[in-house]
Amino acid sequence: MIQIANLVKKFGDRTAVDGLSLEIGQGEIFGLLGPNGAGKTTTIRMLTMLSRPTAGTISIQGRQLPQDEQQVKQLIGIVPQHFNLDADLTVEENLELHGRLQHIPCEQRRQRIPELLAYVELAERAGDKVQNLSGGMKRRLMIARALLHKPRILFLDEPTVGLDPQVRRRLWDLIRRLRGDSLTVLLTTHYIEEAEFLCGRVAILEQGRLIALNSPAELCRRLGQYAVEWSADAGRRTTFFHSREEAAVFAGKLTETATIRRSNLEDVFVELTGRKVAG
Repeated sequence: MIQIANLVKKFGDRTAVDGLSLEIGQGEIFGLLGPNGAGKTTTIRMLTMLSRPTAGTISIQGRQLPQDEQQVKQLIGIVPQHFNLDADLTVEENLELHGRLQHIPCEQRRQRIPELLAYVELAERAGDKVQNLSGGMKRRLMIARALLHKPRILFLDEPTVGLDPQVRRRLWDLIRRLRGDSLTVLLTTHYIEEAEFLCGRVAILEQGRLIALNSPAELCRRLGQYAVEWSADAGRRTTFFHSREEAAVFAGKLTETATIRRSNLEDVFVELTGRKVAG
C-alpha cells in the first residue's frame, strides 16, 4: 500500500529525515513513534504532498510521487495535528463544504454526511457551530471530514495531542474501528500508550533515522519482557530479563528495594536512544 525507499528531507544544513525506508500494508494501523523533532511530521508532510523530498522515492498503491499526485490525492485522507476547521460554520456545513471541494455529487453528500456524523458520534451536534465544540469533538469531526471521500489511506498526525486522557481513549476506540473498514491508517505519536494500544507495528524514529521496526510486543520481547527497577547512587537503574523468574532472582540479590514490572515501548526507546519518548 505504501512503499518508502531511502527518503531524505533536508532544510538547509539540517537533515529532518535521513534515509527512511518502510513498507506499510493494506488495512494496517501503523505508527511513527518518536520525540518531538524526530521527523514524524516531516515524513507525513512528504507522504501527503505538502512537502517535496530531497531524495528517495514514495509509492502509494502503485502510484509514484510526485508524478501521480492527482491520483494519490483521491486515495488519501488527512487529519493534521492542528485544528483547521471553519469555526463560523456548523458541523454539517464543514462537511458539506469539504464535500463540494472534493467534487462529491450532491446525492452522495446527502447520504455520506449523516453516516459519518453518526459514525463519529456527532449526529446530535450537526447544527452546532464548530467554535462551540470541545477539542475531542473537533478531532472527531476532522476524522469524519477526512473520510468523506472514502479514502484508502488515512494519515493522522498526533491525533490526540492536547486532549485529556478520557477523551484520548474515546478517540482511540474510534481509530481502532477504522481497521474493520480495511482502511490503512498511518499515525504519528509520541505517546507510548497510544502506540501500544492502536498499532500493529511501529517504526521508532530518532533524529530522522529509523532505529527500530516491529510490533510493540515483539520489540518488548527482544528487549526483555520484564524489567527490574531500583534506586542507586547514580539514579534510577533498570535491567531487563526474558522471564519473570530471572528478574526475581536478580532482584533478590539487590540490597536496594526493587520493582519488577512488564517492559514497554518507552523502555525500548530509552535503551536505543538514551532519552525519553515524550517531550
